[in-house]
Amino acid sequence: MAGKPTTAARRYAEAAFELATRDDALDAYRDGLDLAAGTVGQVDALEVLRNPARPLRQRTDLVDALLAKRVPEPVLKLVGLLVERGRIEQLSNVAAEFHRMLDVERGVVQAIARTALPLTADETAALQQKVATMTGRTVDLKVEVDESLIGGLTVRVGDTLYDASVRGRLERLRERLVAGAR
Repeated sequence: MAGKPTTAARRYAEAAFELATRDDALDAYRDGLDLAAGTVGQVDALEVLRNPARPLRQRTDLVDALLAKRVPEPVLKLVGLLVERGRIEQLSNVAAEFHRMLDVERGVVQAIARTALPLTADETAALQQKVATMTGRTVDLKVEVDESLIGGLTVRVGDTLYDASVRGRLERLRERLVAGAR
């Protein structure tokens, strides 16, 4: 799972993004980075690739065996460079940062909806359209179930939280009652 991108991960992602833009292959690089992060991120492969006791040639040969002809050549070289520099565990962060940069380039905003109950495909599409209308941008919506909401939903877009949950309404009512009791 990708954590908060480090400065190094951001720099690698920026370099990859520059090359992908030059090559007019943003989607291919994104897919290649995702595939590489998923493949290399498996415990067995990661243990070998991050082990400095193993010869570098053996580690780069493993990268080639796992990824050659499956990802664009510059992505393969990037993974090899991360192995060489002892930063292979940053690959998932590089991929995540590349996604973020691609979203900015394409005007896509990430949104996370938490609902008390699972949504149907139609409800998800309607919610995605509503958030797109509210933000004026294309929305990549992820939906998670959170039974603690009691009912309704919350939607987080960047730093903004839209709260239409029963729990949120009850908390706001409690705050007004406490403030009025003073």
